Amino acid sequence: MAVIVDQEKCTGCGTCEEGCPVEAIKVEDKKAVVDAETCVDCGTCIEECPEKAISEGT
Repeated sequence: MAVIVDQEKCTGCGTCEEGCPVEAIKVEDKKAVVDAETCVDCGTCIEECPEKAISEGT
């Protein structure tokens, strides 16, 4: 599973960054950016995002 951030929906609130157990998400220029190499596909960011801007990719 790849995690995809919809940059149009992302407000850069940082909820995903705070919730990520492996620190794979950073907010840069007010948008969430996922480090795919660090991400362990746990889905926490998908559940935590209040804007529903994060989803499973293919």
